[in-house]
Amino acid sequence: MTPIIEIESVSKKYLIAHNKALYTTLREYLTSFAFLKSKQEFWALRDITFSLNPGDTMGVIGENGAGKTTLLKILSRITKPTSGRGRIRGRVASLLEVGTGFHPELTGKENIFLNGVILGLKKKEIDRNYERIVEFAGIGNFLNTPIKHYSTGMWARLAFSIAAHLEPEILLVDEVLSVGDAEFQKKSLAKMNDLSSSGRTVIFVSHNMSAVRKLCKKCIYVSEGLIKKMGDVNEVISYYLSEHTNNESGTVDLTHFKTRKGSQKVKLKKIELRNQNNAITGTFLIKDDLCIHLFFEAYEPIRNVKIIVELLESTGEPICNIYDSDSGFNLMNVEGDKHVSIVLKDIRFFPGKYYISVSLISKILSHSLDYYDEIERAISFDIENHLISDRTLIRRSGLLLLTPEWQIHNH
Repeated sequence: MTPIIEIESVSKKYLIAHNKALYTTLREYLTSFAFLKSKQEFWALRDITFSLNPGDTMGVIGENGAGKTTLLKILSRITKPTSGRGRIRGRVASLLEVGTGFHPELTGKENIFLNGVILGLKKKEIDRNYERIVEFAGIGNFLNTPIKHYSTGMWARLAFSIAAHLEPEILLVDEVLSVGDAEFQKKSLAKMNDLSSSGRTVIFVSHNMSAVRKLCKKCIYVSEGLIKKMGDVNEVISYYLSEHTNNESGTVDLTHFKTRKGSQKVKLKKIELRNQNNAITGTFLIKDDLCIHLFFEAYEPIRNVKIIVELLESTGEPICNIYDSDSGFNLMNVEGDKHVSIVLKDIRFFPGKYYISVSLISKILSHSLDYYDEIERAISFDIENHLISDRTLIRRSGLLLLTPEWQIHNH
């Protein structure tokens, strides 16, 4: 089979300007700026090589600034590589940033036709898909409204619907789907899956490991412009998560941890995992108690802090969210250092690696959370088997191991 995408040793270099000095007057700035500006080379991508066949679905994962979006811009022909070459055999539709390819003064309807023309379609081809685009986007009442009045979510829904329904051979999707609501994200993933099944090629950039795993069969992990790992999606995600999770000794210092979000008015400082014997450990046995100790600090008096603890399996798939309020716990009038513990009795997870994410929030909004602090996959732990000896416990059997009481009843 002839590849639909072939990328060979592609690199992209940018020049970043730095001022050597700061000037206090406009005259000094204007007369000296051209001479006192130095430039530094920054390689956003280095020696990227891969190929995809028609119908392939590939995820692209990596930390912010790794070069993922630059790669999509090169594939979309928005920017040229500094070196290397690529060959794309087919029409490309891309969804890179909210607003790309749209004119804010035009209506939703006009932008559908504008995007179709940009993709090289004729009017009759756009007409054939028009109703499906409108129905999928769910913005029928606003079609004749200039899209500058649309919300970010409406903009994203229309952009994805156009890109997905104008029959591209290749669909490139960046993290932009994250601005949509959960139901639309689910519908979009299903649509991309349908495109792949019909022979279209999809490249999906996302920080949502669960979504990447569900949609994609292949994956590349990009770090500092390099492909660090490439291959089966589950293997690549597991490798990525293992690199981006803190140590497995049962305790982690988060004071200077950078990959977090929130206002930091309340900040996680440390997490400890303890068993039923109060021993700090990163390894638990089936039926052990898992005690999660959270240490954090409020840098000003805070009336109310809500806590969410999320448990995830090795591929990043969420198992459950634990909300403090579900157990009737409320943390009120918080100031200074605090220590909170959560005890999960008699854990019955199948053997394997698991992750814990922690969020400290001020309130739950209608479709989002207002964060003080959030650290995804802040710490990991392992579950080992000592309970069942006559069969191999594998994850395909599920996530929970139940050992109920069995009885024989004589009639």
